[in-house]
Amino acid sequence: MSRVRVGLIGCGFIAELHMHAYRRVYGVNVEVAAVSARGDPVVDFAKRHRIPTTHRDYHALIADKTIDVIDICTPPALHGAMIMDSMRAGKHVICEKPFAGYFGRAGDPEPIGKQVAKSAMYQRVLEEMAATADIVRRSGRLFMYAEDWIYAPAVTKTAEIVRASKDKILFMKAEESHSGSHAAHAAHWSLTGGGSLIRMGCHPLSAVLHLKQVEAAARGETITVTAVTADTGNLAAGLEPEARPFIKANPVDVEDWGMLSLTFSDGTKSTIFSGDMILGGVRNLVETYTSGGVLLANITPNNHLVSYLTDETKLDGVYITEKVDRKTGWQFVCLEEEWTRGYLQEIQDFMECATLGRQPLAGLDLAFETMKIIYAGYWSAEDGRRISL
Repeated sequence: MSRVRVGLIGCGFIAELHMHAYRRVYGVNVEVAAVSARGDPVVDFAKRHRIPTTHRDYHALIADKTIDVIDICTPPALHGAMIMDSMRAGKHVICEKPFAGYFGRAGDPEPIGKQVAKSAMYQRVLEEMAATADIVRRSGRLFMYAEDWIYAPAVTKTAEIVRASKDKILFMKAEESHSGSHAAHAAHWSLTGGGSLIRMGCHPLSAVLHLKQVEAAARGETITVTAVTADTGNLAAGLEPEARPFIKANPVDVEDWGMLSLTFSDGTKSTIFSGDMILGGVRNLVETYTSGGVLLANITPNNHLVSYLTDETKLDGVYITEKVDRKTGWQFVCLEEEWTRGYLQEIQDFMECATLGRQPLAGLDLAFETMKIIYAGYWSAEDGRRISL
């Protein structure tokens, strides 16, 4: 393939991150040739990024025979149909998280996050993921799961050390938390498929699953998740509005706090935490405790640059880091955030895969297993018991 032609679906925040990464791909001739999104913002997005063609209906985009890769950057409830339609059209597919989810069925009582049994959600999600995975495998095309944590330098270096040392990973503790999403759809299960666990917890969970597979390959073992125990809650719900000026989450039927505990087939453990009520900026952390050492991956916050500033008015055009409510006082400044969090490396890998035909570092199996465990976690939390897989 002399040139990789990409068609983008969506023009929001994550699409902006992907465009930044496409511009920095090296060694592969890449063109974002078209973008599709509903509403007028797609026109401005295309002009800003010099994308020659716009569509309001994604079906027109995937029907374009000159497009090689479809990059799905839409709200979660749209992912499943777009993946299947794009694969049937013969395209390679990049898709943001989540791979799947339960967004409601005809006749469900409302709101579904409070009224539909999580055991039923788990079974339905497994069925839908199996159908999607079958289409992906039969298509002969690549499915590339846009899980940036797998590509974050702190995680790739952890993987390198685990691979070289062949030490047993005994326990991992991982987290993504912040003060809550500004997006209105994040409050509703029918639009997001869950709360903090599926929106944020999917990232550290995928990193943990990936590192255990790196260990398994290095040691010649087979390691799977055998059981999940979880708890969820709405911690900020009891606060009066005036008591929560910096907490942005305002859930309707989703959790703002979630904890997963995983048991692996080799007897080792991991915990995953996510919260929408954590102040002080976004926390992206993976701690790995092995038979031979300790690896602490501080994706953010980290101490590449630590600042202490006093005058907010002088910092209007200065970006500090995601989800901080002020720029003054002590701050952990995130440098090259797209690189630190793996977005650039992710898109580089995907474009090389599309050119060379090799499988991506983050692919179908990781996407499937991540969603399976999250919904097993929701089931566990609701029933108050351990779920065996």
